[in-house]
Amino acid sequence: MNHDNNKQSPTLSGESSLIELEGQIEAVTYSNEETGYTVARLTVRGYRDPVTIVGNIISPTPGEVLSVKGYWTNHPRFGRQFKAEIHHIRSPATIEGIRKYLGSGLIRGIGPVMAARIVDEFGKETLDIIDTRINRLEEIDGIGPKRVDMIRKAWMDQKEIRDLMIFLHSYGLGPGFAARIFREYGNNSISVVKNNPYRLAMDIHGIGFTTADKIAKKLGFENDAPARAEAGVLYVMNTLAEEGHVYYPRNLLMGKAAETLAVEGHIIIRAIDSLARAKKIVIEALEGAPDGGQDNRAVYLARFYTAETSISDDIARIISSGKSLRDIDRVKALEWVQARIKINLASKQVEAVKRAVTDKLMVITGGPGTGKTTIINAAIRIYRELGARIFLAAPTGRAAKRMSEAAGLPARTIHRMLEFSRKQGGFQKNRECPLEADVLIIDEVSMIDDVLMHHLLKAVPDKAALILVGDINQLPSIGAGCVLKDIINSKAVPVVELKEIFRQSAASRIIVNAHRINDGLMPELQPDREELDDFYFIEQEDPAKALEIITELVGTRIPRRFSFDPVDDIQVLSPMHKGLVGTENLNRILQDSLNRSVKSFVRGDRLFKLNDKVIQTRNNYDKEVFNGDIGRIAAIDPEAQTVTVNFDGARVEYDYSELDEISPAYAISVHKSQGSEYPAVVLPLLSQHYVMLQRNLIYTAVTRGKSLVVIVGSKKALAMGIRNDRIMKRYSFLCERLKVLYNGSRHSQLI
Repeated sequence: MNHDNNKQSPTLSGESSLIELEGQIEAVTYSNEETGYTVARLTVRGYRDPVTIVGNIISPTPGEVLSVKGYWTNHPRFGRQFKAEIHHIRSPATIEGIRKYLGSGLIRGIGPVMAARIVDEFGKETLDIIDTRINRLEEIDGIGPKRVDMIRKAWMDQKEIRDLMIFLHSYGLGPGFAARIFREYGNNSISVVKNNPYRLAMDIHGIGFTTADKIAKKLGFENDAPARAEAGVLYVMNTLAEEGHVYYPRNLLMGKAAETLAVEGHIIIRAIDSLARAKKIVIEALEGAPDGGQDNRAVYLARFYTAETSISDDIARIISSGKSLRDIDRVKALEWVQARIKINLASKQVEAVKRAVTDKLMVITGGPGTGKTTIINAAIRIYRELGARIFLAAPTGRAAKRMSEAAGLPARTIHRMLEFSRKQGGFQKNRECPLEADVLIIDEVSMIDDVLMHHLLKAVPDKAALILVGDINQLPSIGAGCVLKDIINSKAVPVVELKEIFRQSAASRIIVNAHRINDGLMPELQPDREELDDFYFIEQEDPAKALEIITELVGTRIPRRFSFDPVDDIQVLSPMHKGLVGTENLNRILQDSLNRSVKSFVRGDRLFKLNDKVIQTRNNYDKEVFNGDIGRIAAIDPEAQTVTVNFDGARVEYDYSELDEISPAYAISVHKSQGSEYPAVVLPLLSQHYVMLQRNLIYTAVTRGKSLVVIVGSKKALAMGIRNDRIMKRYSFLCERLKVLYNGSRHSQLI
């Protein structure tokens, strides 16, 4: 067993000096899934009150018999506790223990009421019957064949997971990872980890290379083992991809990998060559690649190389193909549509509409209030008159919904439009089965990464027109690449950039200040009118006081003055996750303040409540929910061990073991807010955020607010962020590939 790092030495040394206690677990009051640290209450013969046991205990369950060896300590706040150094858990020995055990939520399909019925029927034989004659459960009222199958699977799974927990614990990994590992590898989990623990870093969310490396070393893997070097290189490359890089210069990659693995360079060279032979990476010599030095070789993860080269090829294909719709007189079409929408378009808007109805592929970019929606609607009017099949899509559900409301036509997420199906092997719309569209209009393109753009362009028919709409000044995509920027900078595609703020938008201080921020100017911080305004700055340097102000703003001040719902209408955005006004602490405080529901449960060290506002943290294609989708917890079923989340009318069910995919969303990061728009935004900006403060982050946050933006923080932090217009470099060669295509030459060579 692993000993607690905070161990207080007992009076005597050695295991023989440890005190031994044994009793039934009455309750588990705290359990950290990541570390296994547990606080439990144990009924011990000879002690009048239950004993508080603390220590790393593997998945304790009420009703089980726990034997512990350890020593007594006095906690300054919680009093006398027994610190467990060694422990052993046995199945319950009494009828009451079995009832507690089954009713604890351990077995999916059995809750407290059903547990009582089963134990009343079978008594002390209950666990043996579930283990060897489980069909007899059908004798219990309310249990049919379907529930028996659910209980059978849950019973077998929990035994496997318990064995896995014990195995992982011996290698220093907390029990919280067991369910995730079991979900990935099933009954082969232990053998997979033994054979190649480095797979954990690649396959399991939350387990990094460092953790996998510790397990590997305990299993006997040498520091210079080829498996370690190859896994380490892939880990470094995946980490770089998370930072936005599509490729990385080979010489820089070697340095990073050697430092991470603490090995000589020749071991990294061997690993890179081996990975290239296995086609897990692609190495290419790039002429004119930035910061390549004398060694101009670029290293790509295979999927990113495929994505980048395919984007370039597909853009060339779309532009060079004819159009399915007949040619029209652009001047007459423009006159016709202006009469229909009763707007005289500005010169840039005129140019954009003309290009939108004649070019095969074009980009419209501009900030808020510059008329992007007007252009899209005008183009849609003309195309509808021509009888065109028009598809509208955006990267997120909220962006698609907003697009649909503005255009008056259905809009979908890109994933749904491309019909993703894991069972059928990915996106069903592709080159072999393209979208049945004459015109595609894609909004919020700044959010689209290389991989998603690759799949989108594959599905665009040769003769369809493609209009890409986005704001190049917003934060780049969360995934690798900077597609919109690369396409615009390549000059290979017609681009209309909108800068003029129109009169109706100029009345909004949100829009005016967003453009000031984008131009490197401080926003106008003081309202110049007495009536309700849409942009406020509350100066507060102290993080603790800023936290109090934010809590009051969200809970009472904004709802009272502007009639916004504190949960559905107000979104707190923060530049960081840690700290007093980071998303993690803000979520704890706001959950306590805004959600009074008594129906809740604890998963590890996280509390989930009915009606909680939550966000999906990664794409789940099977459930059709995607990174950044926000919903509300609509139901909690302790017996079935499921949580149901309502995402804009779509109800999605999660097993308890899948809850690492959702997080509280009373406060979210600015990056997670991309593509969304909220009635009201509250943004803390303090000097402690200096690491993350940059112009495009503040600009993105401000432009998320539709009717109200309130910044709480210091003028110094705000000014610091606005001055910082250095956008972190992302290694991508898409811009150069697009330039090369239209120069008719090739400047790269596969190695």
